[in-house]
Amino acid sequence: MPIQMLLSGRKLPLMKIRIQMIQNAGAAATYSRISQKQNDASVQKKDKGVTGLCNLGNTCYMNAVLQCLSGTTPLVEYFFSWQFEKFITGEKKELVTVFAKLMADMWFGKEQSVSPEDFLSVMSNVHPPFGKRSQQDAQELLIYTLNALHEDLANNVKKSPSDIAGSSSRGSLASESLITRLLQGVLRHTTACLECGNASHKDDLFTVLSLPIASGNETSVQECLECFFQQAMLTRTDKIFCPVCKIKQDTSVKAQIWKLPKILILHLKRFEYKGRLKRKLKTSVDFPLNNLDLSPFLSSFNVKQQKYKLYAVVNHFGDLDFGHYTAFCKHPGTKEWNAFDDNRTFRISDTMVQTSSAYILFYTSQTFSFPKKTSSCTTC
Repeated sequence: MPIQMLLSGRKLPLMKIRIQMIQNAGAAATYSRISQKQNDASVQKKDKGVTGLCNLGNTCYMNAVLQCLSGTTPLVEYFFSWQFEKFITGEKKELVTVFAKLMADMWFGKEQSVSPEDFLSVMSNVHPPFGKRSQQDAQELLIYTLNALHEDLANNVKKSPSDIAGSSSRGSLASESLITRLLQGVLRHTTACLECGNASHKDDLFTVLSLPIASGNETSVQECLECFFQQAMLTRTDKIFCPVCKIKQDTSVKAQIWKLPKILILHLKRFEYKGRLKRKLKTSVDFPLNNLDLSPFLSSFNVKQQKYKLYAVVNHFGDLDFGHYTAFCKHPGTKEWNAFDDNRTFRISDTMVQTSSAYILFYTSQTFSFPKKTSSCTTC
């Protein structure tokens, strides 16, 4: 069973035009400032984990996501462990094998950049459009990658109803993996009849929250979250049948976070489609590097409040059909921010992390440290 991603919005079509330059003036200016750091980086000794990725033909979307996953220490550390070595001895899983090899090359290899060709080949089998060497959506690649990793790593385990979102039977089987343990949260949707007050609940698992962006020149991730969690009123033709009143009634629907993930991924919905019209929202979204506060959106029951720190960002510069993806990642050892532009890497300051091109935000409630390698596995 695939893990579930909570997404609001339509699936994005392919962006088929080859990337050659950045046309958006604001994005280009930001990108130019960042690129000035390259000359300094070229004379610095390569930090472990700071490795570029070759562009295999419009694969900047994939490279940006892989850099952010590489910066997710609890995830990659498992692939460097004896537990993983033991796992793949009896389970020949193609995706986790090539992913582990790529992560090891990025963290412990000596090259300034490496090729993700084997990973792309396997992901092309998972979702054929990835193999066309045309521009794709980074958010879509992220979801397919997490789903595929989960499927390869999953074990069916017995859980009580309180552990399974939406479960109604004791001892149900659920699919659990490292991916779900690190990235999966639970949303509780409460539906209430506005006439009699009768309420019902439905739980949904999520790994990515896709947030709407308010129109305008600027907003904040906090306002995007408020919009996502805003109570909806269902009236007129949208009324819902009330089992107590025995008729359709005006109804309220409100979502709250029932279980927080250790790692929180927020997708900013910059690509908008209305019929044949499509555009990219270039709204500047302010987001905190530390202390992201989710307390206003938590259920009042058994949810421990956590503060989240930003550790990675996928950026999309340019326009919908003519753009380029890069990544910013905070190194778990040096605590410095690095920019990744395909095979090029360079350090940036904290003040350069926040741009109007931010597309996917990666937050953690844990403190990351340099990943340890405890395996002698030749595969990884």
